[in-house]
Amino acid sequence: MKADRVDRRCWRQLFVAWLLIAGSAVGAEVSVVDDSGATLRLAQPAKRIVSLAPHLTETLFAAGAGERVVGTVEYSNYPPAAVNIARVGGYSQLDLERVTALRPDLIIAWQSGNTAAHVDRLRALGFPIYLSQPDRIEDVASEIERLGVLAGSAPVANRAAANFRQRLAGLQERYGGRPSVRTFYQIWKQPLMTVGGHQIISDVIRLCGGDNVFGKLETMAPTVSVEAVIAANPEAIVASGMSESRPEWLDDWLRWTSITAVARGNLFFVPPDLIQRHTPRLLDGAQLLCQHLETARSRRPSR
Repeated sequence: MKADRVDRRCWRQLFVAWLLIAGSAVGAEVSVVDDSGATLRLAQPAKRIVSLAPHLTETLFAAGAGERVVGTVEYSNYPPAAVNIARVGGYSQLDLERVTALRPDLIIAWQSGNTAAHVDRLRALGFPIYLSQPDRIEDVASEIERLGVLAGSAPVANRAAANFRQRLAGLQERYGGRPSVRTFYQIWKQPLMTVGGHQIISDVIRLCGGDNVFGKLETMAPTVSVEAVIAANPEAIVASGMSESRPEWLDDWLRWTSITAVARGNLFFVPPDLIQRHTPRLLDGAQLLCQHLETARSRRPSR
């Protein structure tokens, strides 16, 4: 009988200890360092998240936190479940009253896309804010992991990040040693915009063995002139535009036959959602871009 009482007491102690551990896991403080270098601490994983950019919404879903997103911005259209989330304006024109009304316990903001004054105002109102600015492909994986920590969905996030890194390594192995292709990436026609060396699309170009002809520019999305493009003489011109169809203005380059890309027919299209969003689908865009640059290499005159 005495042994039975000891056993029951031990089991009760173990059960209580298990409850304490489980309870602390649910309500435990979480902490991450965001892309601005600031440390963000939450008393417990976030339950009501507002995302201030389409790519952030997509990444939250990839991290297993989609069900916790209560608000987002226009053009948040992937995955399909994101379409039904309440809107709080556009990423550059937020409706701060709508954000506040959603009572978020975490706001995920885009450092170079959201209006700084809006972010500062939301911070002044006491909302915890995570600033995102992934400028390299590998940053997408670490962001997935950090968002998983903040949302309490780390197991899902860690698997997604591992899959991303594995696929990225495969692309690096396949294309990393390929001959360089001088590449002009066109965001838009008027004004004529491209990407600077610190923009993540430049990193995609490098992954594919390309050389961004405007890679020395510091601005994320600099405006350039037609004359500057002609002088740079890219071997490939890649455009995305604003929709899933090839922009008609890509063919405007056909008049400039002195450009190598035009002379060889190397005018390529990559859907913007696959290359202009800092999400796991960036590798889908990278795969297409790498294939395009391989086509450009195949069109070089034989010696």
